[in-house]
Amino acid sequence: MSSRPTIKAFVRPDGSIGIRNSIAIIPVDDLSNAAAIGVSRLIRGTVAVPHPYGRLQFGRDLDLLFHVLSGTGANPNVYGAIIIGIEENWANKVADGIAKSGKPVYVFGIEGNGDLKTIEAAARKAKELVQDAGEVQRTEVDLTSLMFSIKCGESDTTSGLASNPATGYVVDKLIDLGNTVMFGETSELTGAEDIVAGRIRDVKLREKFLSIYNEYVGIIQREGVDLLGSQPTEGNIKGGLSTIEEKALGNIQKLGSKPITCVADYLDPVPRDAGLCFVNTSSAAAEAVTLFAAKGSILHFFTTGQGNVVGHPLIPVIKISANPKTIKNMSEHIDVDVSELLELRITLGDAGERIFNYAMRVMNGRLTAAEVLQHDEFSPIKLYISA
Repeated sequence: MSSRPTIKAFVRPDGSIGIRNSIAIIPVDDLSNAAAIGVSRLIRGTVAVPHPYGRLQFGRDLDLLFHVLSGTGANPNVYGAIIIGIEENWANKVADGIAKSGKPVYVFGIEGNGDLKTIEAAARKAKELVQDAGEVQRTEVDLTSLMFSIKCGESDTTSGLASNPATGYVVDKLIDLGNTVMFGETSELTGAEDIVAGRIRDVKLREKFLSIYNEYVGIIQREGVDLLGSQPTEGNIKGGLSTIEEKALGNIQKLGSKPITCVADYLDPVPRDAGLCFVNTSSAAAEAVTLFAAKGSILHFFTTGQGNVVGHPLIPVIKISANPKTIKNMSEHIDVDVSELLELRITLGDAGERIFNYAMRVMNGRLTAAEVLQHDEFSPIKLYISA
């Protein structure tokens, strides 16, 4: 018998493991949002992911949008997808990316049909998918070869002292069990980038990480702006973090102690056996979680000090906090309270096990606070201006 923890989850045609069973309604462009939302309002069990992009994007920026949309539909938490576009060529490109996962995907174009006919046709197919998905049963599987992600938001002094190290404990445990954990927040590593680089043993991967980091920070520096108020954010400053370096040193406590064995740029795939993987992401909460989900994360661990409320339409986001005021005043948003760690009433291991045990419940079906409160933030990263 296996000695690994087990969960009851959904096994997809490509062998990936999901913990939700959604039907995604994905607009390819901003003009298709209304139709996608129209379908989701008609058909219970569907999830629309509206966004403001897709028109006149080009080059790497367009490739990244296709990467995010296809990856979203291919996420293991999705049973099947409906793609809606103003025209079908781009919609088919997104659908082709999803189809590689083996799950059902259908395309509907608005040109020549209009919204109402498109909504009707897509809704009829979505109804079938929802009913088909309802017959898929959860299967007991080992807690291994799954993909997770981590991020912090509205961080304060309690983040670096308690909630981030406790999450690092969980990261170590998940890696030891053979899972992949993604982290990013490229600009928020400033001041700790050398520490992160030092944990990448492979020389080529280390050089790749530093190249990605330097390019990202270089773009910011070329604008000639003072990031104070943006990095650290006003919330960070209110919480006692005065510099980006101070913020970064608390940030990296989430990474645990394992070596970093994967470095992925925006468009790079992340394999299920990647271990601890750096992913080039914006530090904006919704943008980072959106990209992690597109790369296969099925569950996100999100630590917060002052109280960030971000969620995602298709993957659960577990909110972890050690700030007693936030836990009291924003109790409806916090899933795991580790404030006792600050008072030394529990150990770091106790706090980590509290997070891990809650994650096990979520993987077996419990809804997170963000899911219940309908925090469905979906925000693809845009790299530059459109044509």
